[in-house]
Amino acid sequence: MTDLTALDITDAAAGLAAGDFDAVTLLEAYLNRIGQHEDSLNCFITLLAGPAREQARAADQRRTGVGRLSPLDGIPIALKDNIDLAGVPTTNGMAKFRTPERDAAAAQRLRQAGAVIIGKVNMHEGALGATTNNPHHGPTHNPWRKGYTPGGSSGGSAAAVAARFCAGALGTDTMGSVRLPAAYCGLYGLKPTHGLISTRGVVPLSYGLDHVGPLCRSGRDLALMLAVLVGHDPDCPESIPTQDALRSSPVDLKGLRFAVPLNADVTACEDGIWKDFEGHAANLERHGAVRVDCQLPKPDPTGSRLAGLLISEAEAGHALEAEILTNSNDLSVGFRKMLDYGRGAPAHRLVTAQRHLAAVGVQVRALFDKVDLCLLPTAPQAAFSFEQSPPPGQADFTQWANHGGCPALSLPCGLTPDGLPLGLQLMARPLADGQLLAMAEAIAPLLPRLPEPGLTIEV
Repeated sequence: MTDLTALDITDAAAGLAAGDFDAVTLLEAYLNRIGQHEDSLNCFITLLAGPAREQARAADQRRTGVGRLSPLDGIPIALKDNIDLAGVPTTNGMAKFRTPERDAAAAQRLRQAGAVIIGKVNMHEGALGATTNNPHHGPTHNPWRKGYTPGGSSGGSAAAVAARFCAGALGTDTMGSVRLPAAYCGLYGLKPTHGLISTRGVVPLSYGLDHVGPLCRSGRDLALMLAVLVGHDPDCPESIPTQDALRSSPVDLKGLRFAVPLNADVTACEDGIWKDFEGHAANLERHGAVRVDCQLPKPDPTGSRLAGLLISEAEAGHALEAEILTNSNDLSVGFRKMLDYGRGAPAHRLVTAQRHLAAVGVQVRALFDKVDLCLLPTAPQAAFSFEQSPPPGQADFTQWANHGGCPALSLPCGLTPDGLPLGLQLMARPLADGQLLAMAEAIAPLLPRLPEPGLTIEV
């Protein structure tokens, strides 16, 4: 029999609808795989096997009765542990944080669609970092290579999907925290237009930069998850009241206008990263796409990244004030120092950083006056060892979409010579999420198809 965990969401949904297998059988296949490999990868903070079985049985009853609620009905999905699930502890990657009485808006929409919530997964502490080497819950290992980061801050989400512990997962992205793990783990990861998916019930890092986004094994899966997650939420100040972002039209690569808005020398890249990227850009041109000479007028990845970091430290310090003052031992020393730094920053520095990012956002959005798509590497490097100091510029290519509020995604585009995944990043104008996914589907056949990661690879 086919290993059901090898199916993407789209094929699993089709199998459930056809009665080829049931939701309980699908869930047990994932739980069996978790039982085999979780000890070596450490993806889950809270595994919800019992409640998930109840949800799967309910999905099977619906399928044979009133009918499935959505394509996600009966599909096992994991949540990053800064996303509230009623009655289940939310740690936010800290020692402990809260046990909510209400689902986050994104979790609520998944439940309403019939998704089976299989567990809460590990993350970088407070979502403020990009390795998921968590001081309280231990490191989550990259399924492609044990001892290597899966990225962050949504590293547990990416590792769980790549290891086939779940069919898809939710992460959060403030300057790249969905797309970087997607790239490091060989997945598809989407950061939607700012406000398109409600962040109500998600522990804040930065109110103006935070996004909820899905990680999956195919672009068509991203589309299925996005359709469920989108919706105006009057309880979320950042939520935007529109469904127009899901619209799309057929994409013909001939005549597609794309730009590479940064030069190779703007960010220090690992050997081979930019060469691999330029190969993909040239391949697009060979298939009729038109490369437009269109760049950010004053690209300063370091300055923009540091401005975003300062705003995140200050806003997270505000959001976590009660924990800092009364339960500081639930935070690591390093995390507390970052929050204290943000809380103590003088007003003129915060205003300067906010104005800088506002100007950058205008510049990013203006790119789409000339092009349909912006193309960049997702990360300046592939996944790296936990023994290595994290490269400071990990978010240098991903941050721009957050500053501009633009939808952006990473899709797998090949392997390094030593077998680690690489990601290609696509960015579109705000509210063009559906069209971005359509462009990704048109480009994906031009890219190498990755093998499954070997879970037994050792360093």
